[in-house]
Amino acid sequence: MKWSELSIHTTQDAVEPISNILHEAGASGVVIEDVFDLTKERAQVYGEIYQLNPKDYPEEGVIVKAYLPVNSFLNDTVDQIKEAINNLITFDIDLGKNTFSLIEVNEEDWATAWKKYYHPISISDRFTIVPTWEDYTPKSADELIIELDPGMAFGTGTHPTTVMCIQALEKVVKPTDRVIDVGTGSGVLSIAAAKLGSTQIEAYDLDDVAVRSAKTNMEINKVHEIVKVGQGNLLNGIEGPFQVVVANLLAEIILRFVDDVYRVLEPNGTFISSGIIGAKQQDIEDELKRVGFEVQEVLHMEDWVAIIAKKPAQ
Repeated sequence: MKWSELSIHTTQDAVEPISNILHEAGASGVVIEDVFDLTKERAQVYGEIYQLNPKDYPEEGVIVKAYLPVNSFLNDTVDQIKEAINNLITFDIDLGKNTFSLIEVNEEDWATAWKKYYHPISISDRFTIVPTWEDYTPKSADELIIELDPGMAFGTGTHPTTVMCIQALEKVVKPTDRVIDVGTGSGVLSIAAAKLGSTQIEAYDLDDVAVRSAKTNMEINKVHEIVKVGQGNLLNGIEGPFQVVVANLLAEIILRFVDDVYRVLEPNGTFISSGIIGAKQQDIEDELKRVGFEVQEVLHMEDWVAIIAKKPAQ
């Protein structure tokens, strides 16, 4: 089969929603080339440092690459992707240069090229994310390993919003907690909750591709008997009660269902939200307080925030 590589020159703010659009359009893998990766210091705190070639990166911004099958629908697919990405401006997402290029590549090239960007990386004091094809020996007895194959999912699990969600879960999840992961994507947050000891976890996503990917990742990590994965639209039809709700989504989406989060949480329950660019932090905090939440802590990483909020005891 022949494949085309679609490259979009954009901004860090737009990486997550654009990646989601590409996967929904049938992309068989996504590569993210972020110039910030050449200079960021986060990798010196957790994980190993890998030598990166500046020639592989843009001079500014981010290039998101997707791989699409060459068929009679390719042009229509690319047009639909462009339209969906351009519509992101209605959510006040900075698209940057927002330029597109399309080239044909050999199947062997795209199937393996992106793996050079992905290595085991420690994202917190306890968690390490490991690609499924790499051999990795835990450095300590209490290290928690999450195995992922980003070729079948929605990213490598190392985006700042995901990292902060996992770090927040470490702070709050207890083995007795019932956890729900809203918009689960690859399922990485549910896997983290299971690794932290929770045995009652539900994970939902509106996209059936995400649901299938999450189920596969649960099996890889041997938590498929603990995590119930299903298709669903946010918290529609969910009753609860839960002790923890976690959602790594766009701020605009989080604003739509804060009332439902409050409804399904039991008193003293915790809501962890991320996917929030710094400029939207106050909007989220105001909405949380409006429905009755108490903001406990705000985590910051690069230009992103994660918020830990508590439903008061009644």
